Amino acid sequence: MARSLKLSPPRLRPLGHDVGLPSAYDDEIWELLPDDPGPPPEHLAAFVRQLPPVERALDLGCGDGRLTRELRASELVAADVSKVALERARRWLPGIRLAELRSDEPLPFPDAAFDLVLCAETLEHVRDVQLLLSEARRILRPGGTLAITTPVNGRVTGMRIVLAGFETHFDPLSPHLRFFTRRSLSLLLSEMGFAVHSLQSTRGTLLATARR
Repeated sequence: MARSLKLSPPRLRPLGHDVGLPSAYDDEIWELLPDDPGPPPEHLAAFVRQLPPVERALDLGCGDGRLTRELRASELVAADVSKVALERARRWLPGIRLAELRSDEPLPFPDAAFDLVLCAETLEHVRDVQLLLSEARRILRPGGTLAITTPVNGRVTGMRIVLAGFETHFDPLSPHLRFFTRRSLSLLLSEMGFAVHSLQSTRGTLLATARR
């Protein structure tokens, strides 16, 4: 019998000039996207489908929930900083448990709450990567799995920049804040206390699993 997962209230910080801006920015981006963008890229869906079934799973940065529904879990929570994205996820996944997050804040979940945390196409948008990964490790049970997908950068990216120009890859209006290579992602996960289990590059995407 799956245990009931109780979410602790978010920990609030004093008001500052930037409070609310990250989530509002994310909402604006989601409002520009079509309500029904179609199925997710097959290589991402296939990666999520091959993750093992678990009792409790969290989709951290779930967006509109198109990948969330590929997870196999007795208890499933979808979380995001964008209210717009969460409302779309509610339509894709009626009855699912949703959690609204605050940017650069500790996650509102108890220690060792999940067996699996999926962070798909999210890490590249995060300002405080160290906080996010340390929180992901905290809420995973010992031996739990962190699954990550993020755009890959490497020699091909370097060649593209040389041939086409810096601004073709680093658009100043892009929502991407972080850029990972296989090596940098592997080192980051190791430094944050994870044991990298698999790491591959497919169709311009890094697909990684790591154990707590």
